[in-house]
Amino acid sequence: MKNKKKKARRFGRGLGSGRGTYSGRGNKGQRSRSGGKKGLKLKGLKRTLLNAPKFKGMKNRFPKAQTVKLSVLDKHFGASDKINPAVLKEKKLISTINKPVKILFDKEITQSYEIFGCAMSQTAKTALEKAGGKYIDLNEQTENKK
Repeated sequence: MKNKKKKARRFGRGLGSGRGTYSGRGNKGQRSRSGGKKGLKLKGLKRTLLNAPKFKGMKNRFPKAQTVKLSVLDKHFGASDKINPAVLKEKKLISTINKPVKILFDKEITQSYEIFGCAMSQTAKTALEKAGGKYIDLNEQTENKK
């Protein structure tokens, strides 16, 4: 097996070596001399913070809800189906179950569903109840238990 460690390049071994004369140290000055190395400088906390990379803008802690329209539910689900984020993910109506889901109203629906685990607009809620559906708000249930 070959030696894994690469040999260090030997600087300053004649002009024919390709790294002769100044040996990569530049011309004159303290750092061109032997023992004149840059070294690590200790910095105070303020200097460290100032040297840290800066990022533009801010990121919201609360992710934006994924929206699903009532008419889309009417196309993909049958009457009296139970709908939650996991089922919506299976039908590929949302991208992930880690982000919140909100159901919005766009037109009246004909079938009734049981929806839970999603947020819902007020107009969508009334349209669902008018069709004979049921909306279960998980936040209200946990508050009632307390």
